[in-house]
Amino acid sequence: MKTPASAHTCGIVLVLLSLLAVLQTTSAQKNDIDIYSLTVDSKVSSRFAHTVVTSRVVNRGDTMQEAVFQMELPKKAFITNFSMIIDGVTYPGNIKEKDAAQEQYSAAVARGESAGLVRATGRKMEQFQVSVSVAPAAKVTFELVYEELLKRHLGVYELLLKVRPQQLVKHLQMDIHIFEPQGISFLETESTFMTSALANALTTSQNQTKAHIRFKPTVSQQQKSTEQQDTIVDGSFIVRYDVNRTLSGNSIQIENGYFVHYFAPVGLPTMPKNVIFVIDKSGSMMGKKIQQTREALIKILDDLSPKDQFNLISFSGTATQWKPSLVQASADNVKAARDYAANIPAQGGTNINDAVLTAIQLLEKANQEELLPAGSIPLIILLTDGDPTMGVTDPAKIQKNVQDAIGGQYSLFCLGFGFDVSYAFLEKLALDNGGLARRIYEDSDSALQLQDFYQEVANPLMTAVTFEYPSNSVEEVTQDNFRLLFKGSEMVVAGKLRGQSPDVLSAKVHGQQSTQNITFQTESRVAEQEEEFRSPKYIFHGFMERLWAYLTIQQLLEQMVSASETDKQVLKTQALGLSLNYSFVTPLTSMVVTKPEGQEQSQVAEKPVENENSHRNVHAGHAVFRLHSLGHRGSRLLAGASGMPPRLPKLRQPGPVAHRHFYVPPHDALDLSLPVPALADPVGDLYDDVSDLNIKETHPIDRLPDLIQAPTVILPLPGQSTDQLCVDIKHTQGPMSLFSDPDQGIEVTGQYEKNKAQFSWIQVTFRKPQLQVHASPEHVVVTQDRRNTAYKWKETLFFMGPGLLMTMNEGGLLLLRRPDRVTIGLLYWDGPGQGVRLLLQDTDRFSSHVNGTFGQFYQGVLWVPSEAADDGKRTLTVQGHNHPATREPKLNYQEGAPGTEFSCWTVTL
Repeated sequence: MKTPASAHTCGIVLVLLSLLAVLQTTSAQKNDIDIYSLTVDSKVSSRFAHTVVTSRVVNRGDTMQEAVFQMELPKKAFITNFSMIIDGVTYPGNIKEKDAAQEQYSAAVARGESAGLVRATGRKMEQFQVSVSVAPAAKVTFELVYEELLKRHLGVYELLLKVRPQQLVKHLQMDIHIFEPQGISFLETESTFMTSALANALTTSQNQTKAHIRFKPTVSQQQKSTEQQDTIVDGSFIVRYDVNRTLSGNSIQIENGYFVHYFAPVGLPTMPKNVIFVIDKSGSMMGKKIQQTREALIKILDDLSPKDQFNLISFSGTATQWKPSLVQASADNVKAARDYAANIPAQGGTNINDAVLTAIQLLEKANQEELLPAGSIPLIILLTDGDPTMGVTDPAKIQKNVQDAIGGQYSLFCLGFGFDVSYAFLEKLALDNGGLARRIYEDSDSALQLQDFYQEVANPLMTAVTFEYPSNSVEEVTQDNFRLLFKGSEMVVAGKLRGQSPDVLSAKVHGQQSTQNITFQTESRVAEQEEEFRSPKYIFHGFMERLWAYLTIQQLLEQMVSASETDKQVLKTQALGLSLNYSFVTPLTSMVVTKPEGQEQSQVAEKPVENENSHRNVHAGHAVFRLHSLGHRGSRLLAGASGMPPRLPKLRQPGPVAHRHFYVPPHDALDLSLPVPALADPVGDLYDDVSDLNIKETHPIDRLPDLIQAPTVILPLPGQSTDQLCVDIKHTQGPMSLFSDPDQGIEVTGQYEKNKAQFSWIQVTFRKPQLQVHASPEHVVVTQDRRNTAYKWKETLFFMGPGLLMTMNEGGLLLLRRPDRVTIGLLYWDGPGQGVRLLLQDTDRFSSHVNGTFGQFYQGVLWVPSEAADDGKRTLTVQGHNHPATREPKLNYQEGAPGTEFSCWTVTL
């Protein structure tokens, strides 16, 4: 996929989460309720997304059946409409004030009817569900509409469509239209269910400002196999994109009398921080929580800039300071802090009040002693997993104590670990003090969630940011002053143009950058902007007015959290009026879903809020990406030195592995090439037939067989079936370089554990595109633009972006492909001898500068036989260095010959 060139491109990514409908039926009904059409039409206009999900079903049975329409949508999205069409009659959803709908809601519950349709919330999404009885041969059309303003998160915008029809669909189609007047500089797609056949159903077109992605698979493309009628379309489809920006980062867009102003400046230096981490170490943090917190802290400390100052406070019943004052983030101090963080215990109660006040006192003392550098940003980051149980335990009293002590000077960010924490308490605590709250979900990637949050606030760019417009030109402007601007975020201000629109709308953005005041100026020609948004294909008209209303409601709801009771009622009245006027299902409104006479008459959709009580028994799952791997015939595969050898077609579990070895050709005139069948099948039939091995005479040996593997792999060579060469790894300390090729822009490192005879992790780093893949037994973590994404092993995934194709299959084989480059693979085996393996394809593409523990063997390799004819000794010459090789017996755990010995030429590195 090509990325248009741009003189002013920044790594912005805007994130939209929208999830395709799931129409589910019970197993008894599945053959009778047929989804014959399922479509999604998502229009993204200037960061505002309008998504319509339409599902059409028919009851092909001879009895009444229940059809259930179920879908997930983004937490920040507002449902704007839902309707059902049954036998030509439309049954709409009516949005009402929540209090007005309560009587109808309560009556429905009393009759035993279903209510509260938008219920469970996960990390990013909420679930909407409605059911209706369908007569034989009758058809029903469900249509759901929702809208969302895309928020910039760590520089990424992402459109996520979740597709789970659970049956073959005659007409299945997704259309995503994106219109960005600033210009689209980057576009990529990813899918957790894509196969080579389905990839043919995906088309993408793009010009400077518009993009269209269509996914329209036929029924045969959806089928898992010709023998099975199950659908393979089950998972996530993701679109990510970026926009062009000027250095000032200003963009004012105007449509139908409303304007929106986006601000994300490019090239500003990061301001130094004075950050204090306040870590809960109470007894409830014992086990995995404290372990993940330690892991996250260690990595976060490594990301501190030498210009930063920091300290650590751990607390249970009392608060303990790591150092008596803030210290510079020097290499020695960071190392000492990492050692301290690695040994934080978990025991005792939870005294949040004293812990946060201790952090404030540290900053106050440094401020009084003039130890806070001019232009630096003071931050307090609190992590806790429970309610206050010691010291001051009244939440309202703690909130007042903290707000009085901070006095508007510092920013407090609160992280609530799990669902036992009082999130409403933490949210108010943060919003009262210029910060924000975030829930950390208990899962295998909790440490990554902590790191991602830190990345959001790690790079402050400006403080005291204010937007200024001519008072005679605009009115009803949304929030126009902000305490902090962080790298990777974006400030958004919207408003109305007054009466007679001006010819030119001008604006100034003021702020402080380090020790100097800074002002950005911009202007936008109204007539030109109005003309820009007249394309009926790519936008829905009047969207900017709805964008303004959406943003205003969101800000009013946030202000209500920390407002006094008197002010809260005023804010509520304003937000409710806008919600009803623009038909948004918000926490202040409900949607009553009507049904045909004789069926349950009142199902009520309500907007859930991030509340501790409603989540206690809800599984907080997270986005899991699946992969499907593609291959090419004639490619070559290098399998990593850990765990069982991947007899990929069946993935059987063999016995334990005693050693790890590196196989090289056992003969001075042999070069072994391994043709690899295409991997369109989830795991190709690799190595099944030794007749596929291509032996040819060369001298000297300029290439290894593309296999690094455990001694359980035996490649019988014609006439040399007992001659094998292995390399024992003796490294036990620190990471080791496995491959490094500067010409290819790639480096592969790994941590080898001699005692366990396995790699505990392997990391692949690409220079272009900037990407890092870290594989451990827990998960695969992909880091791009300081953004971490965790993938579970043995799920399927298909990712296609500029210059990179990443796939994984159900066998756990992850492949990273780039044009005309070596293909890097990672494989995790969870049977006996579990660990991470490294795999390579197309190793003939290594340059002459490849190096590393294994990479050195891809330059000149020579065998020098001993003078004695059969003394069990040889010499292997690699890059001018001689390595003695001796014939040794090794245990073979390959399938079919477990525990038997074989002869192996062994070299020790």
